[in-house]
Amino acid sequence: MKRFFLLLLLSLGVAAGTLAYPVYFKEQYYRLFHTHYIQYPDDSIENIYWLEKARSADFCNPLYALAKIETERQWERYRYLLNMHLELKLIEQHLALGSKYDKRVAYFYNAPWKDQNLESLKIAETAYKAALAYWPTAVEWARKAEGLRFVRLPEVQAWEDQAFRIVSGDLDYADIIADELARLSRVRASFEAMSFTY
Repeated sequence: MKRFFLLLLLSLGVAAGTLAYPVYFKEQYYRLFHTHYIQYPDDSIENIYWLEKARSADFCNPLYALAKIETERQWERYRYLLNMHLELKLIEQHLALGSKYDKRVAYFYNAPWKDQNLESLKIAETAYKAALAYWPTAVEWARKAEGLRFVRLPEVQAWEDQAFRIVSGDLDYADIIADELARLSRVRASFEAMSFTY
């Protein structure tokens, strides 16, 4: 019996040491963002939640940043890049969410489910328009970061590449989303023109 209580106390001590810690900072919330091999709508919604929380949170101390920070200029560029990256990830997650509801083609044999398909297209359109709302802010942060382009942060090179592509015009989510919305509008028109006869 003593052995049982000793084992119980030991397991409680281990469990108490593994309790969760509070999340306060951008970097902590960003670490909660994750992608799945197969991403269901709930996964995208969860990621959007964590990214929104990261977007509104404060930065952690430069000692705990996601890149090595040694100067104030590096810290400034890091903040611009992280903010830009969060905006881009929010765009990507909204696009992923919309793509789950998007009917790319209106096949004639989907006529019996016309109303459900139109409702699905409405959800996709809402997600795409929500993604578009983040783009101007991402461009603004990228321009600020490129103002300090000679300050290097090797640990976040991918973010630097994203900023360069945005400023150079190589990456333009406004055009990508506009194309998706135009295609979605054509698919919607095809569904609306359908009648249930084969």
